[in-house]
Amino acid sequence: MYTNVVFIAMSGGVDSSVAAYLLKEEGYQVHGVTMRLYDSYEKSYSCGQSIPLANAVAEKLNIPFHAIDMRDEFKANVVEKFINQYEKGLTPNPCIICNKTIKFGELFEFITHKLRNSEISDYDILNPEDFNTDNHPMIATGHYAIIEQNKNGRYMLRKSNDLSKDQSYFLYTLTQEILSRTVFPLGRLSSKDEVRRIADEQGFVNAKVKDSQDVCFIPDGKYSEFINSYTGKEYTPGNFVDINGRILGTHKGIINYTIGQRKGLGISLGKPMYVYRLDIKNNSVILAEDSDLYETKLIADNMNWVSIEEPKVGDRRHALGRIRYRHAEAPCTVTMLEGGKAEVVFDEPQRAITPGQSIVFYDIATDSYVLGGGIIQ
Repeated sequence: MYTNVVFIAMSGGVDSSVAAYLLKEEGYQVHGVTMRLYDSYEKSYSCGQSIPLANAVAEKLNIPFHAIDMRDEFKANVVEKFINQYEKGLTPNPCIICNKTIKFGELFEFITHKLRNSEISDYDILNPEDFNTDNHPMIATGHYAIIEQNKNGRYMLRKSNDLSKDQSYFLYTLTQEILSRTVFPLGRLSSKDEVRRIADEQGFVNAKVKDSQDVCFIPDGKYSEFINSYTGKEYTPGNFVDINGRILGTHKGIINYTIGQRKGLGISLGKPMYVYRLDIKNNSVILAEDSDLYETKLIADNMNWVSIEEPKVGDRRHALGRIRYRHAEAPCTVTMLEGGKAEVVFDEPQRAITPGQSIVFYDIATDSYVLGGGIIQ
């Protein structure tokens, strides 16, 4: 029976609620934590926007509940970084940024250091022995992924049993320290139906709440409208050009476009055309036919290695690479470069390799373990 203290990040959604229930059933001393991250919308249950729902579930489970104001940290580390990257013609994944800087960054730091050092007076309900050297508090989330430890003591991250809900792609930035202190209770469940069933059986108020499908701070999915509203800037129109530099028309501002996009271009050329490149220097959007979007090579930066030791410069490894969340992994060769970069060459061309997105590598033997990942340049 586990006796560790664990803080579960509760968004108000069904996944983290069931995760809290499962932790309590396993014998953990569970504390619910909801982060207040953003003010502007009530429809999103992700990213800590529904404190009352999370609190209601905590009361149902009879566990302590804490709400933490992290609006400043979220805006600085997630929202404004997301906008900054878009303005540079990149397409970032804000969920990966949030996991690294907020859930397993600011929240992890808060739990392991500020709480431990008694800097927060609201947590005097915890016993001093809960924070001794040998019994650090754990952190848990409702992510669908599994953490294992190999015979050499290294923590390994692998896909959840329910592959349709697997979220290991979003977690490749986690370090060994964080993995050693993290629990993902939902990873070994068979399906989301099982999560819904448990929530219904426990009478959770959010048992029927639909899953969020979009970025939590942009619930309607209209990225460019959000960026315009947030910054108050006017993004200068420029030229649509083909791959030979011929001007085709006028675009509405580069933040409105991403690699591989066809819909919403606002231009008719008599045949399907797609965004091929964003030329920030010349404020141009380069269009091409679908066949031109396939490429075999990319460079990734900010590499982080999870289930294996960091390779040395020049090391080469075969892996399965995923260039976006809803993308099938494909065989590739990864060669380590200087400066924390890697060259990736796919066996077969991949469609719409997008700068700013993350490429995540899985082991080629089982297609289960996250080897590591980085940001596509």
